[in-house]
Amino acid sequence: QVVLVESGGGLVQAGGSLRLSCAASVRFFSTYAMGWFRQAPGKEREFVATISRNGGSTYYAESVKGRFTISRDNAKNTVYLQMNSLKSEDTAVYYCAKSRASGGATMTYEYDYWGRGTQVTVSS
Repeated sequence: QVVLVESGGGLVQAGGSLRLSCAASVRFFSTYAMGWFRQAPGKEREFVATISRNGGSTYYAESVKGRFTISRDNAKNTVYLQMNSLKSEDTAVYYCAKSRASGGATMTYEYDYWGRGTQVTVSS
């Protein structure tokens, strides 16, 4: 059984930082790429960042590039999203997801398991 649990969300002022964590109960965690997505009210879920199975390759949405950093600790079965210089438009529910493959992925259909999400609210 695969379970993904996000944590670290909250309320922060614009310009502030948050670090999200995703604890994964996944067999052979280190063989899969992982990703973060987000969904704002009234909008579709959108890609934020992805990391390859060994952390050697990362890819970001243009809207977060230079501000967010994805990383993983395979010994702890955990993936992180460090979010700096937060903006009001970053407000959303953030979801962790497990890819079907080892390389990074940007489309929702490339992921087969999802967490329940953690709310991030950025006040201006």
